[in-house]
Amino acid sequence: MAVQAPRRPATLPARQAPSTPGKTKRKRRDPLWARLTVVLGAVLMMASGAGIVGSKMLIASATGAITKGDLIAPEDGVAGKSLDGPINMLLLGVDVRPDWDINDTRADTIIILHIPASHDQAYLVSIPRDTQLTSPAFPKAQWPGGTTKATEVFFHGAQHGAGWAGGAQLMAKTIKQNTGVSFDGAAIIDFGGFKGVIEALGGVRMCVDQEVKSVHMFWVDGKPLYKADARKLGRLSDPVVHKKGCRTMKAWEALDFARQRYGLKNGDYDRQRHQQQLLKAMAKKAGDNGVMTNPLKVNALMKAAGKAFTLDTGGVEVAEFLFTLRGVAANDLILMRTNSGTFSGNRAGREVFNAQSQAMFEALKNDRLAEFVIQNPSVVAREK
Repeated sequence: MAVQAPRRPATLPARQAPSTPGKTKRKRRDPLWARLTVVLGAVLMMASGAGIVGSKMLIASATGAITKGDLIAPEDGVAGKSLDGPINMLLLGVDVRPDWDINDTRADTIIILHIPASHDQAYLVSIPRDTQLTSPAFPKAQWPGGTTKATEVFFHGAQHGAGWAGGAQLMAKTIKQNTGVSFDGAAIIDFGGFKGVIEALGGVRMCVDQEVKSVHMFWVDGKPLYKADARKLGRLSDPVVHKKGCRTMKAWEALDFARQRYGLKNGDYDRQRHQQQLLKAMAKKAGDNGVMTNPLKVNALMKAAGKAFTLDTGGVEVAEFLFTLRGVAANDLILMRTNSGTFSGNRAGREVFNAQSQAMFEALKNDRLAEFVIQNPSVVAREK
């Protein structure tokens, strides 16, 4: 089933770092930054320790379509740390259909990617979409500030012409205000365009731990269709059902499974875990079958990624990323969750971070997640 990519925000000018007395701003063009930002371009590029072959010209051609944007405001970037320090990146997943208003977009997936100073592994920390957050004022989008759901922060930041870049900037500001975590870069992942990346990989192996009926897709004459398309045909009687077990999924199937939250035991927490599993499955698949050592496969993969990602790379050429990352492999992706994967609400019934989650963010901010995980194993999400 073909899924068209939505319209993209216009390419934005390169960010200018502010001059802050007494602080040294991280130089955005250092090779280390390029080495780590490949995870934004495609998380799957972390897959293996093997080298990537092919000329930089080929890679540059393949990645030329990736939209660049100022997704982190200069004042919210990490300052005063050495280039050998930890790296924090904000990954935002949005789901936009061709006939939807691009400004009416919410971030259904919010993930902090943390790479410790050792640069030998990576952590994915998901923030539940319905978490209650205090969001600061954002004049660019005429947002006065206030209490809102995490998923709605992106929407508020994108209004009045601020676009997806504004949505990401407000999200970064909001997460920083609520957790203390600052970001070195960000990526917006369009899960509709993501379909092409998975297709370029030839599908991914996923394990379904609990049967779930899709609320988004239905079988019509043996073909999976979105609910709106099936409704037009009057054929809503046969929903797609994801049955328990491990198997190689096609792109549409993997994405649909990762989007489900209704009918799951732990709701959005299970969906977060499934989305993290999908990213890791993509990374693993990229490391299998010589994907990352075949110039033609890399070319096809990155062209597909170009339709799925908007990146803030601080002006570094994407092609440079693909020749440097070596330390982080797919098996070194540690999947983490807030509130130990169960709902923790306030008196108003809104999701909030419990004491353990607040301590986890403090550990992340101080690059002590490895120690925290040992002491609090319940924060690690099981994969199947």
